[in-house]
Amino acid sequence: MVKDFPSRLVRERRTHHARWRSAIGMAGMLVVLWLATAAALAAERPVVLVMGDSLSTAYGIERETGWVSLLETRLDGRARVVNASISGETSSGGASRLPELIGQHQPDIVLLELGGNDGLRGLPPSQLEANLAGMIEASQDAGAEVLLLGIDIPPNYGPAYRRAFTDVFARLADNYDTPLVPFLLEGVALEEGMMQDDGIHPTREAQPIILDNVWPALAPLLEGNGAELAEAARE
Repeated sequence: MVKDFPSRLVRERRTHHARWRSAIGMAGMLVVLWLATAAALAAERPVVLVMGDSLSTAYGIERETGWVSLLETRLDGRARVVNASISGETSSGGASRLPELIGQHQPDIVLLELGGNDGLRGLPPSQLEANLAGMIEASQDAGAEVLLLGIDIPPNYGPAYRRAFTDVFARLADNYDTPLVPFLLEGVALEEGMMQDDGIHPTREAQPIILDNVWPALAPLLEGNGAELAEAARE
């Protein structure tokens, strides 16, 4: 009985180690399954790519209070938002950056919020139209849907130029059958306390209004790409 004790101890240790290896192996499998499930869920979420200028970068205010950040909060993980906006961006700059961004992020929806800086620089509306048209085509060719976010310019640029500028957005929406928010800053641009001292950039208080301007046109695109917005749509 005493002689058999060492061998019995060895057997018990081997059994104990085998059970630990089995438990560790099972835990490893569960981790792999969890990671695979998380990756699959992430892959199912639609990707929203925002191509904009300072109106979409929260210029002059805290970034987390900007309308794009508020959009992320409202979606609460139902979609992944990539904000590729750059302050001072023109339609030409956006057009040059878009192909690489599409390849990198493979967006399901592209929000085009560009043109304001073109207008402020007095660039030809025909140039704006050509650049935005190229961006729409590149997005659609990649299988993404496009939402155009229209913008206006101050009246001191003259009625003819201003009309030619704003008509670009409506014409593109018709030509490419894309939804359009006619004026991103509706209910903001002429309202007291909604614009910063420069008269160009919205205040923090204006950001929820901007999101509310975008949301009715964006929500159907999100739902069409698999985002469940039953709760978010009521916000």
